[in-house]
Amino acid sequence: MSYLPSLKQLKYLCAVAEHRHFGHAAKACHVSQSTLSAGIQELESQLSAGLIERNNKQVMMTPLGEDICSQAQRILLAVDDLMASCEVRSAPLSGSLRLGVIPTIAPYILPKLLNRLRRSYPRLRVFIREEMSRPLTDALQNGELDVLLLALPFPANGVEVMPLFDDPFVLAAPRGHPLTAASSVPIEALRGSELLLLEDGHCLRDHALDACKLNPRDLRVPYQATSLTTIVQMVANGIGITLLPQMAVDAKILHGTRIQTRPFAEQEITRHIGLMWRGTSPRQAEYRMLGDFIKAGD
Repeated sequence: MSYLPSLKQLKYLCAVAEHRHFGHAAKACHVSQSTLSAGIQELESQLSAGLIERNNKQVMMTPLGEDICSQAQRILLAVDDLMASCEVRSAPLSGSLRLGVIPTIAPYILPKLLNRLRRSYPRLRVFIREEMSRPLTDALQNGELDVLLLALPFPANGVEVMPLFDDPFVLAAPRGHPLTAASSVPIEALRGSELLLLEDGHCLRDHALDACKLNPRDLRVPYQATSLTTIVQMVANGIGITLLPQMAVDAKILHGTRIQTRPFAEQEITRHIGLMWRGTSPRQAEYRMLGDFIKAGD
C-alpha cells in the first residue's frame, strides 16, 4: 500500500531547498534536525526517488527534488489559501495576518497602526516581518506573507496593489547650510551636492532619485548607509545632506539634532505608499478593508 506525502514532509523539503542546510531548515520548521531528516527520508521512500544530495560540505537538490519542491510550494500555498478562506468567513480582520513592511516605513507607521488595530479588531493577530522590498515580495509570492506595506511601484508578478497615500520627500541639511536659506529648494540645486543615500537595494533610494529626476552620476555620494537613522547622524555631523520621507520627520527622527528641513519647490517630489497582496488570495476584500483602515488614520 502506498501512502501520499504529508504536508509536513512537503514543508520540510521546501525548507531544505530554501536554506540548503538541514539544521537551519529544522529551526525554520520548529522541529529537531532528526525529525526533519526522518520526514524527508520517508518522503523519498514513498516517492521511490532521491530528492536531496547530501555530503559533508553542502546540501543540494536533485533535478527531481527541485521539481517536486516547486509543486510542493504551490500545494502549501493552496492549503494556506484554503485556511484563509475559512478565517474570512468567521469575521473580517480576524485570525492571523502576516504583514511585511519595509524598514523606511515600519518604525514610523506601525506603532500607532498596531494600537489602532488592536482596539478596533481585537481578534486580529498581526505578525510583522521587516525587510527590504525584494525579499518581501519573494516571501509574498512564496506564501510566507499575506500582505505587504511598501512604497510603490515595485515590480512583482501576479499581485494586486492598493495605493494608500503619498509621502513627500524633504531636504534635510545641517543648520546654516546654504540650501536652507530659502523657504523651499529647487531640485536643480541638488546637482553636484554631497547627497547621502541609502545603499543599493533600498527602494527609498530609487524612489527618491526618480521623484527628483536625478541621476546618481550628477551627484557626489560620499557614503551610503543602511538606515535612515545612520544617515541622520551623518548629516548632523556635517558630512552631507539627504532626502527624508515626511513620515520619518513627523515621527521625530530629527529630535535632538540641529538639522533643518525644507520642502522642494517642485510638485510631486514624493513616494507612493500602498498595500500589495497575491492576486489569487481569497482575502482580497479583507486587505482592502485594512487599506481603508490605514487611510482613515493617516
